[in-house]
Amino acid sequence: MPRTLSPADVEAFRTRLCDVAEKLFAAHGPDGVTLREMADALGVSSMTPYRYFKDKDAILAAVRTRAFNRFAAAMESARMESAEQISKARSGNAYLEFALAHPAAYRMMFDISQPTFADYPELVAAMNRARLTMGGGLQELAAAGRFKGDVELAAYVFWSTMHGAVMLELAGLLEGSKLDAHKIAKPALEALWKHFGLS
Repeated sequence: MPRTLSPADVEAFRTRLCDVAEKLFAAHGPDGVTLREMADALGVSSMTPYRYFKDKDAILAAVRTRAFNRFAAAMESARMESAEQISKARSGNAYLEFALAHPAAYRMMFDISQPTFADYPELVAAMNRARLTMGGGLQELAAAGRFKGDVELAAYVFWSTMHGAVMLELAGLLEGSKLDAHKIAKPALEALWKHFGLS
């Protein structure tokens, strides 16, 4: 008979399972990974994951929730550290540093094979938290009269610019060139802020 698990036991195993799932999902895609393979990687029975998650989709949601929250925390921290200065460069660096240091987590943030994501409130909240970090600094600048453009549009252009640079590097499409995500993002961001008249 399975022993009674304390909240700490449950959280510890969920964390271990998400660590394994994140790497497997990023490498093979959610459809290419089974719960048995996750269990094998952890050295537990194939039924053990079901004590902690309803199914594989719930594990994917948990992995993505964690990734979005970690990403958002990194962006929020960068903004706080540069409160006295415009964080346009700082935000870009924080984005690149997180994505390139945590490629598996970053890939899972943008996994599009989970049509049921709206069924997981914690995931939706984490996604919204990450989205808000894209324009948080710009809103502060707008309030100070230093940004006259459309904050929402600028935030999404920033996000797509950074995402494109990151994915080129993660996909290996910059190999053989002298470029990397940082070198691509720098002039792209300079052009972006110039377009929006950021002072």
